[in-house]
Amino acid sequence: MPTLVLLRHGQSTWNLENRFTGWWDVGLTEKGDAEAKAAGIAIAAAGIDFDCAFTSVQSRAINTLNLALAWMDRAWLPVTKDWHLNERHYGGLTGLNKAETALKYGEEQVRIWRRSFDVPPPPMLPGSPYDLSGDRRYAGIAIPAAESLKDTIERVLPYWQSAIVPELRAGKRVLVVAHGNSLRALVKHLSGISDANIVHEEIPTGKPMVYDLDADLKAIGRRYL
Repeated sequence: MPTLVLLRHGQSTWNLENRFTGWWDVGLTEKGDAEAKAAGIAIAAAGIDFDCAFTSVQSRAINTLNLALAWMDRAWLPVTKDWHLNERHYGGLTGLNKAETALKYGEEQVRIWRRSFDVPPPPMLPGSPYDLSGDRRYAGIAIPAAESLKDTIERVLPYWQSAIVPELRAGKRVLVVAHGNSLRALVKHLSGISDANIVHEEIPTGKPMVYDLDADLKAIGRRYL
């Protein structure tokens, strides 16, 4: 059976500060470093090996992958980095403290922005300090002003089909290190979770999720290490 492991990055500095992060680039905390190392140790202890890995172009995911691979003694594995695996773009909420945002806009409105399937947050305004239009990694890319979970799924799944599925069909063992919402897109697809239920799917930081897949790459089981 194809081998697929999904891993959300370790705790980031803005996870710790309870801020909306999205596409903004932040590093890992000491706890996040430890989570990444523990993930690598757990994967190795389970006897799982890989032929290639995929991640986003965001540092918290890249650093998590690098640490995990180092602790698996697999730092030499080929890695593909692509923006399609980035976190959901939180638009005008980027950088805001979640509790303070709830006080300003109301808990119900923030819940809708965070947990609805197809309602995006307010768009990022021109001149925002979190504008990424000048970031080299996104040269030539139409950076979204904001994304709902549905929007995120609509960019992740075509990449899954075009880049990751061929590796699995070729018998490769694949590790994907990404973000809460980009991984929700893959979990929704693989496990057949409804639009209504996927918004309640919580993916913890630093916990490897092992998928058992059939020949059609549909889930027949999944478990955390």
